[in-house]
Amino acid sequence: MNFFAAWQKELAGAGWTTILSTFLDVFLVAALVYWLIMLSKRSRAWHIIWGLLLFLILVPVTDRLHLQTLNYLLSKFLYLGPVAIVILFFPELRHMLENMGRFAGWGTGLAVLEEEDRSSLIEVVVDATCRMSERQIGALVVLEREGSLDDIAATGTRLDAHASTQLIRSIFNPGSPLHDGAIIIRGNRVIAAGCTLPLSESANVGTMIHTRHKAALGVAEESDAAVVVVSEETGTISLALEGRLHRGLNHESLTRRLKNLSGISDEHRKKSDFAQRVNGTIRKARSRLR
Repeated sequence: MNFFAAWQKELAGAGWTTILSTFLDVFLVAALVYWLIMLSKRSRAWHIIWGLLLFLILVPVTDRLHLQTLNYLLSKFLYLGPVAIVILFFPELRHMLENMGRFAGWGTGLAVLEEEDRSSLIEVVVDATCRMSERQIGALVVLEREGSLDDIAATGTRLDAHASTQLIRSIFNPGSPLHDGAIIIRGNRVIAAGCTLPLSESANVGTMIHTRHKAALGVAEESDAAVVVVSEETGTISLALEGRLHRGLNHESLTRRLKNLSGISDEHRKKSDFAQRVNGTIRKARSRLR
């Protein structure tokens, strides 16, 4: 009770400026900690954080147990802490800076498109994906959102072509020289094809996950991109997003998920429901004729 009484007394004696700045300071620190935790949980950084915490705990423990040699070595490594943190968390720090740039108004990818253009792009991607799924043609379609994917695009062949169903299908045609890699879509343009994606290093990825899906998860873990995957073995459609793989999608469920993450309103979605049903009926009729 004495502590709370003293705290209330100090708070009553402080000015409104001090009170507001204190609450603002606490709120910003809490938001920063929450942001870092949510960012690290999507990637391998969470395991690194636990390792660093264990390392910090060992320093006083070894001192208490009089393990002088081990404590001396651990204490010396503490001086390298800031450099080690920058090296270990380089992807996460870059992602955080990209998010700060996004909040400042420098968005890329889907963020720069109007709602009508986003809806048209989603229809193109879904239509091309479903057609390749019917023929069991493997594909990796990376949709850039707010975070830039220039480093991944640099591993492939630059195109800068308008995204269309025909273009996407021709790129992933087994006879195409670029069909083995991924395509990067920024806005409504395919900026690169035949790109090499980083494989997921998550311990939660099972051994039955194929390389194409591990690559999709790798991008989803290191960025906010959405990756549409078509399995070459089964034709199954999957969506990698925020370090998670959503499998067994069809035309309707893939469209719904992509529209949700792109922020398309429900009114626009209702207007396009009839067109989606018509397209689905036409697609089924074509598959039966084949």
